[in-house]
Amino acid sequence: MRIGIDFDNTIACYDGVFHAAALERELIPADLPTGKTIVRDYLRSLDRDADFTKLQGYVYGSRMDLVGLYPGLTEVLKKAASAGHDMFIVSHKTRTPFAGPAYDLHAAAKDFLHTKEIIGEAPGQVRPERVFFELTKEEKVVRIADLDCEVFIDDLPEILAMEGFPAKLRPILFDPENHYANGAWRNRSFERYGSWREIGAAVLSL
Repeated sequence: MRIGIDFDNTIACYDGVFHAAALERELIPADLPTGKTIVRDYLRSLDRDADFTKLQGYVYGSRMDLVGLYPGLTEVLKKAASAGHDMFIVSHKTRTPFAGPAYDLHAAAKDFLHTKEIIGEAPGQVRPERVFFELTKEEKVVRIADLDCEVFIDDLPEILAMEGFPAKLRPILFDPENHYANGAWRNRSFERYGSWREIGAAVLSL
């Protein structure tokens, strides 16, 4: 089986990261609750949207060392590979941030994947030539189709519902924070799981 996986918020887990980075840059008070949305809304309330945009570039370009992996991901990838499944990583992100220093966001993401030993040549790793970072959502969907993926796992239902997303492909909504507890989004229903262990069991029979 050919399995495609998104990167941000599907492989890379940003829990607490934006709070830590915002504290580091002295953008928020120490007692502000953690959570990317909370940090964003706090800065917006002060009419500091530009600071949040720069913070995103800082995290994605310079502080990927703060980012972790979702629990169970590594085990699922290793078992899937040993079972003979072909694994691909397909994501979309701009090459550089919208504001602030011109970090290479694609290189930073790939460095993260190497550091976390998700990509490489060892058994159970995704081979580097099977990792794709596209510039737009539309190009991401084209890549998924071109790779002839049979399953695609993403945290964004809008990707799974986009025009051009292959009808024959099995879309899996990864939703660890229960944003779509009933699997529904804009009158569309998806096969939804809240953890990688659930995906391994239900999708890959691991």
